Amino acid sequence: MRLGCSVYQHHCHLSHLQNHFSMLHGVQASSAFHQLRREGITFLYRGIFPPLAQKTLSLALMFGVYDGTRRPLVEIGFNPYVAKIIAGVAAGTVEAALMPFERVQTLLADSTYHSLFKNTAQSFRYVWSNHGFTELYRGLTPILLRNGPSNAMFFVLREEAASRLPQYSDPMAQTAQEFMSGAIIGAVTSSIFYPFNVVKVSMQSTMGTSRISMWTAFMNVYRERGSKVANVYKGCTVNCSRAFISWGIMNTAYEHMKKLLYNFQHVR
Repeated sequence: MRLGCSVYQHHCHLSHLQNHFSMLHGVQASSAFHQLRREGITFLYRGIFPPLAQKTLSLALMFGVYDGTRRPLVEIGFNPYVAKIIAGVAAGTVEAALMPFERVQTLLADSTYHSLFKNTAQSFRYVWSNHGFTELYRGLTPILLRNGPSNAMFFVLREEAASRLPQYSDPMAQTAQEFMSGAIIGAVTSSIFYPFNVVKVSMQSTMGTSRISMWTAFMNVYRERGSKVANVYKGCTVNCSRAFISWGIMNTAYEHMKKLLYNFQHVR
């Protein structure tokens, strides 16, 4: 099991680095992978701490804030779908507080700053002391527009799938269904909102410069990639595969944790 977790974390981090190169430079996933291999094994794991820390905290916030917001809204008479959308947007907005992890991760993964930053702590200190706290939140707008709507879409589709798909008595069959439903919904949602990630990485790839709007950043990326919308989606395949695996695992784990907590409360 431990080996499986290690392999999964390696896959996700490698996929994220490939994705970063694709989003920032508009190259194909295979080209990004070969570039990463040339950089060496040390670079493959550069900046691994921020995404691991962020993912752990963001998932706790995402599911916790969603459930904590949806239930009171339903209890006071809100339409269930409206309550889910509001709760999803609220959860995504609260998640944005963890944006400094994404900011530092982008800098660590960018070869421009390899000689400047050696680790996560140094990156945080440098950015904060030289450019101020607000620099850690550069690119906040695309993150807010990505997090809230994508969370709302994920939760609405996830609960629709849970209510409409058959329930199996076989634990393995039920687990497989939970994995596939979470994986497919996560991959689709992530792909739909992929351009926001591209714009976010573009905005965060600089430091200490004057701020530009999200629309200006998008138009810059669009023109740099030959003024073709399809080129904005370069790297989406890697992003989709990473989302498929990670959201499948997260959805399955969440369902199992819910069942364990439910059984524990009833035993007490």
